[in-house]
Amino acid sequence: WWADQFSYDKYEGSTPSLFTWNDMNEPSVFNGPEVSMQKDLLNLAGVEHREWHNLYGMLFQRATSEGLIRRNQPDENERPFVLSRSFFAGSQKYGAIWTGDNGAEWSHLEIAAPMLLSLNTAALSFVGADVGGFFGDPDAELVTRWMQAGAYQPFFRGHAHHDSKRREPWLFGDEWMSRMRIAAMKRYALLPYWYTVFRVAGITGMPVMRTMWMQYPEAESLYSLDDQYLIGSDLLVKPITSPDAQQVKVEFPAKDNWYDVDTLKEMVTETSGEATSLNLKCNLDKMPAYQRGGSVLARKLRLRRSSRLMYSDPYTLYVALDRSGLATGDLYMDDEHSFDHMKLNQFGSAKFSVDMKSFVHNIVSNGGSDWATNDAPNRMIERIIIMGAKNAPTKLLLGQTSIDFNYDESSQVLVIRKPNVSALKDWEIEIQH
Repeated sequence: WWADQFSYDKYEGSTPSLFTWNDMNEPSVFNGPEVSMQKDLLNLAGVEHREWHNLYGMLFQRATSEGLIRRNQPDENERPFVLSRSFFAGSQKYGAIWTGDNGAEWSHLEIAAPMLLSLNTAALSFVGADVGGFFGDPDAELVTRWMQAGAYQPFFRGHAHHDSKRREPWLFGDEWMSRMRIAAMKRYALLPYWYTVFRVAGITGMPVMRTMWMQYPEAESLYSLDDQYLIGSDLLVKPITSPDAQQVKVEFPAKDNWYDVDTLKEMVTETSGEATSLNLKCNLDKMPAYQRGGSVLARKLRLRRSSRLMYSDPYTLYVALDRSGLATGDLYMDDEHSFDHMKLNQFGSAKFSVDMKSFVHNIVSNGGSDWATNDAPNRMIERIIIMGAKNAPTKLLLGQTSIDFNYDESSQVLVIRKPNVSALKDWEIEIQH
């Protein structure tokens, strides 16, 4: 019954791009002693509320999600989006979750990461906390630090109670607005990586936001950490959760080397033991985030009004070489809005490999359809940035064509310019020394 209420003829004003937010669906009952239905309340089947309370939120979100799919017209195949406050095991199949009505306090920013890590460990990946806090009036520093942290968490949105003061970024002055804009830009640029990591979560069950022990089980000294985490396997994040912070301690697993995502420089870490502890500067412009050596991440660097407008924008590949000069990485691609990747096998996956001694290449796998071939022009790569390159090559060749590049000896960064290759086609760039 509930799913049927989302049909266009029943939901007045609804459109294909109007999605749904399930709030208060514990269910919430403000004027009751338990702030929910009484535990001995019977449903129509005669079962007490205490028996189905935890399931209610999940079933509510499920029915909503199914309703948004059911309303699709014969020529439509659109995915739903449903945000829910209440959830249970299995809710990850039906949409996003947020942690509820938090406060505009530093302590609530601090506890957000541990809460989200707990949910991810329980296989619920599409989760986030209200940026800035729901109740209260955050100052400019708290909103900025929360924006910086939220940009590196799976579900990212600002939200506030109607009695709270307005807190749009431009209301805090140009200096603060610039910092918040940069945080949002970093989020949008990284969407190709987020999309790929969510695909991995959907296929393997490995969460998007990972505890240190999940990725490095051999490092027992990292087991208790819940104030830093990984996005997928390749981004290490350490949110700043206290006011006036100028330094922060970051634990770098010794198994891998690491690069600062802003400076592109390699961190000086130990190669033995379990981890290297570094005290690093973190002024208001710095959100500590580091790319794992041996990885390749894709970003889109064009600033647009929405992610949909970024669809055909070119990629920039960020290659972080490991200690042997090698790196690999995946990029998952589909049409980003329909079920065609499931129903028609219309998707493609790029596998990038780098060996600084000889090559950069890409091997594409797809679902057996022609989609990847047809969409290849929309998936061009405009540059490849290689971190940790110990010396400059003499020449780069794509077939018989020379490719322009620039090498900065001080930062050890090699930039391959306009290779004119697609992420949805096989290719190889020869590196000559």
